[in-house]
Amino acid sequence: MFIGEYQHNIDEKGRLTMPSKFRDELGLKFVVTKGLDKCLFIFPTEEWSKFEEKLKTLPISSKDARAFSRFFFAGATECELDKQGRIMLPANLRNYAQITKETFVIGVSSRLEIWNKENWEDYNDDDDLSYDSIAEKMTMLGI
Repeated sequence: MFIGEYQHNIDEKGRLTMPSKFRDELGLKFVVTKGLDKCLFIFPTEEWSKFEEKLKTLPISSKDARAFSRFFFAGATECELDKQGRIMLPANLRNYAQITKETFVIGVSSRLEIWNKENWEDYNDDDDLSYDSIAEKMTMLGI
């Protein structure tokens, strides 16, 4: 399980040091793709397979389902850690998430998210983000 948030810088070659706490659980290879809210999602291979299976159940006849699948699959790339515990983030994914230097790597249960520092701070400072209201909606989902 991935938990916590860590601030790291990306180097001029597009490499990001993965927090040591996350490295073992990530495994040798993993998938990085566009995420929601202008961040990147990182899935260990097993979790990516589970996510992929869920997306396969979406009806191909649904325009929204096709768009949703394209969003995640088109930008997805398999990555691995180098000997220094860094990952190379492709330019297209860095551009999508507006990642230039300062980042936050956060654990979200079965996946990681990489955020541009300003976007993460803006997200957390959003006055429209009401955790009380969200909690009520989650109750309707059985959580």
